[in-house]
Amino acid sequence: MTMRILALDTSSAAGSAAVADHGRVIVARRGDPSRTHGERLPAELMALLDEARVPLASIDVFAVAIGPGSFTGLRVGIATMQGLAFAAQKRVVPVSTFDALAWQGRQRGPAIAAWIDAHRGEVFASLFAADGVTVLQSPSSLPPEETLAAWAPVLAACPHVRFTGDGAVRYAAAIRAALGDRATVDDAPPLLAGAMAEIAAAHPARAVAPHAIVPLYVRRPDAELARDRKRALEMPRE
Repeated sequence: MTMRILALDTSSAAGSAAVADHGRVIVARRGDPSRTHGERLPAELMALLDEARVPLASIDVFAVAIGPGSFTGLRVGIATMQGLAFAAQKRVVPVSTFDALAWQGRQRGPAIAAWIDAHRGEVFASLFAADGVTVLQSPSSLPPEETLAAWAPVLAACPHVRFTGDGAVRYAAAIRAALGDRATVDDAPPLLAGAMAEIAAAHPARAVAPHAIVPLYVRRPDAELARDRKRALEMPRE
């Protein structure tokens, strides 16, 4: 049976969207980073469907990035796909940004390091085996040098590691300084929506009701941390 999928990634400023038919990506496009996701959605999705000549009513399942990444972007993207899925009475496949990065980089090296720019001098990071599925290092949020130090025992057994994601691009110098020729760093962050659509097609059982989507933040949102600091300052001192 043919399964049409609409996938959306809003984990970064540009993000991306893709339409797939039975596991084959028909069209995938990077978003416009000069405008916020709130300004662009859902219009960008409707334009993509028009380009693919796929009516929204024919979409069988939706896929959405749950993070980590831009806190605001993730909330907008998840809310957008929840709304579309609710209206269409369809289900949604939640896909972590780590899984999407590892999927598109699978079989391109003994290990795949998914690095996402977490700002504040940190990266959201996770390490995968060559299959793009097996996790070698669980997700963390640390400065690049501390991430590499924490991974040292596992990296010692890897003859080569491919680093992918906007965090890898930003901190390429630190990666090469630590690993030298054992590391390959992507020149630019990849589009993730196509990989997300492929994951959704390969794992239809992961689809859930729209209200069941839960963001994967790894680190608490900056707004929450700022609110806690403000409350601490306002507490009366004895």
